[in-house]
Amino acid sequence: MDIDDVKPIRILTEDESWNALLSASLGRLAVSVGGVPDIFPVNFVAADRRLLFRTAEGTKLLELTINNQVAFETDGVGRDEAWSVVVKGTASVVEKHSEIDAADQLPLHPLIPTLKYIYVEITPTEIQGRRFQLGPEPDRY
Repeated sequence: MDIDDVKPIRILTEDESWNALLSASLGRLAVSVGGVPDIFPVNFVAADRRLLFRTAEGTKLLELTINNQVAFETDGVGRDEAWSVVVKGTASVVEKHSEIDAADQLPLHPLIPTLKYIYVEITPTEIQGRRFQLGPEPDRY
């Protein structure tokens, strides 16, 4: 097969994007307050077509409370291919006891030895995924 026959970027379907999210556990939460962007690494779980992560009081929670419109990105890299999924949506603190109890049953635990009692749910309004074939750069000239 000629290199020109290989498509280096493929757009993922929504289901393929969700499958990629289900295989990942670390991502980046992007927020913006007063026109100033911020980004935070978070471990997460995808469940029921939403994303959940745990946090504590602090800048991340304050910023997503002020502006609940967020973006979230996670990715993976292998030997021959890589992928990336970006979710845009609305973040909200999980407050109902029944939802907190259900979230407590998910495999979502802090990566560092800290207590994080607050669950945040991202409800997607848009999801975009891409898969990339890795390889050498083609001849430029």
